[in-house]
Amino acid sequence: MIILQINQLSKYFGADLILSNIKLEIQSKDRVALVGRNGAGKSTLLKIIAGQMSYDSGEIIRPKDITIGYLAQDTGFHSNLTIWEEMMTVFAPLKQMENELRKLELQMGDPDVIADHKRYEKLLKDYDALQERFKNEGGYQYEADIRSVLHGLNFADYDWADTPITSLSGGQRTRLALGKLLLTKPDLLILDEPTNHLDIETLTWLEQYLQNYPGAILVVSHDRYFLDKIVTEVYELSRTSIKKYTGNYSSYLQQKAENYELELKLYEKQQEEIAKLKDFIQRNIARASTTKRAQSRRKQLEKMQLMDKPFGDEKAASFSFEIERQSGNEVLTAEQVSIGYREGEPIVQNIHFRITRGESIALVGPNGIGKSTLLKAIIKKLPLQSGQFRYGSNVKIGYYDQEQANLSSNKRVLDELWDEYPLKSEKEIRTVLGNFLFSGDDVLKPVSALSGGEKARLALAKLMMEKANFLILDEPTNHLDLDSKEVLENALIDYPGTILFVSHDRYFINRIATKVYELSTDGITEYLGDYDYYVEKKAEMLELERLASEENKTEKNNTAPAKLSYEQEKEAKKLERQRKRRIEEIETEIAKIEELIAQKEELLCDPKIYQDHEKVQQLTSEVETMKDSLETLMEEWESLHI
Repeated sequence: MIILQINQLSKYFGADLILSNIKLEIQSKDRVALVGRNGAGKSTLLKIIAGQMSYDSGEIIRPKDITIGYLAQDTGFHSNLTIWEEMMTVFAPLKQMENELRKLELQMGDPDVIADHKRYEKLLKDYDALQERFKNEGGYQYEADIRSVLHGLNFADYDWADTPITSLSGGQRTRLALGKLLLTKPDLLILDEPTNHLDIETLTWLEQYLQNYPGAILVVSHDRYFLDKIVTEVYELSRTSIKKYTGNYSSYLQQKAENYELELKLYEKQQEEIAKLKDFIQRNIARASTTKRAQSRRKQLEKMQLMDKPFGDEKAASFSFEIERQSGNEVLTAEQVSIGYREGEPIVQNIHFRITRGESIALVGPNGIGKSTLLKAIIKKLPLQSGQFRYGSNVKIGYYDQEQANLSSNKRVLDELWDEYPLKSEKEIRTVLGNFLFSGDDVLKPVSALSGGEKARLALAKLMMEKANFLILDEPTNHLDLDSKEVLENALIDYPGTILFVSHDRYFINRIATKVYELSTDGITEYLGDYDYYVEKKAEMLELERLASEENKTEKNNTAPAKLSYEQEKEAKKLERQRKRRIEEIETEIAKIEELIAQKEELLCDPKIYQDHEKVQQLTSEVETMKDSLETLMEEWESLHI
């Protein structure tokens, strides 16, 4: 079923054409990515589809009953409610239904109503219909859905009932807005950069959630790993027009390259044919013996449908990282390091590692664990609380800050670079900036007026000029479009020095890393491979821990701990006997209650009983009470088995 169709849509900003003859189609359960350079019009198209922006021509067709949910990039989310209250607003209709069910139950228990058979029978039918609708719309699981989403989006440590949304940071509010949108479950879910502000663990949860999402998804993201996991169709926006590819992001890249090669060959073949025809016409049109053939070729040329030369990739940044001189084999060693912002309160301690020349190491871990803090400690921007770093011979560090905090001056772009390298000529500085897509008057802009992507490219230009042999990079792919990310990756792959970097971009980690360091509060764990290897090994370790835990439980159940005193052992055995006895008692009670419930439900199906409304009411009440008792017993049974 087609839930959205766009035909010949165009959009202008003033006199500038942004979108031209856009054609796009989405069916229910489609997984669609919208890709393109920064400024290509991706967010504009999403806003038009979501009804938040007008368009100049064309049409958008969608069925009336189709619901659309839209999450803007870095959306502002303002509410005076607590986290839980805000999430509950999504289910206000279900809450109203629940209240109506309670009212009906009260009416059904009224003796006057029970005496009025017709009225009671109508109430019973209304109650059954409303209860069925309540169940089908998720009435018995919506609170569990809220908990699942809040846990998945890393709000597990918050008191949801008491934490006001106004106390959250901008990134946390954006995550909460995403959670609320996921709970609404629209037919078409539109997400603009949903992976911003998410750590790797949360990203993994989101991927799994979206893979099982019941509706269609349209997403813009610079996270290529995320796109590979989620999407099955890719629409590329380039030079105001759009083109469709089938498959995930990696498949799109391959098809795009193959299509370009094929189109270029066809174009060149046609150009050769045109040149031959023109040459034949020119040589033979004046000759009486061949003029008819030349005229025939001229008609053939006039009828020919000329192909446009295929566009290659749009201009992308072009750079490489070089070094002035090589470092020694030992680059950096950490010995018993503890880091933190407050004296005596380390964020992470017991950090030990050894980095050697030529390694490329990804530093991973949950948000807030101290990855950026560790990098700042290495470059001596923060003092160590204990331990030491030993730097190897001839080590020259180049540091990339994810916040580009040092790029907030009112200098011109040209001067920002030139002031640090005054011996270079203006032409040399302009050439470097041109490689990072700063051309013409772009180099005269004030640095403070640059976009996030432009600041990122300028910071990389400064880093390239340093010619350091040890690069320390904090989220280097933030703010970069997909093409710039690929250029950066290729430059780092060819870099002859050593790299230590923090990134949430798993595609980037897979291409660059030769090792993964996982940071936790207890130190660093080393994995000898890329991100996929790290995930695989983590899964193996968790499985081994689970098996060991189960084995320990079995041993504890079978034998008392060796170190217990006689009295402790005696008490432990007594408690274990009590636990087992209570489990047996509960299982007996559960069996009895289940049998009684079955008997009473069978009575409710008896026509004689069914005609006696008072008896029906009594039996129903008894069944509900027994089910409550059964649930309490089941919870106790589960707790005794932990």
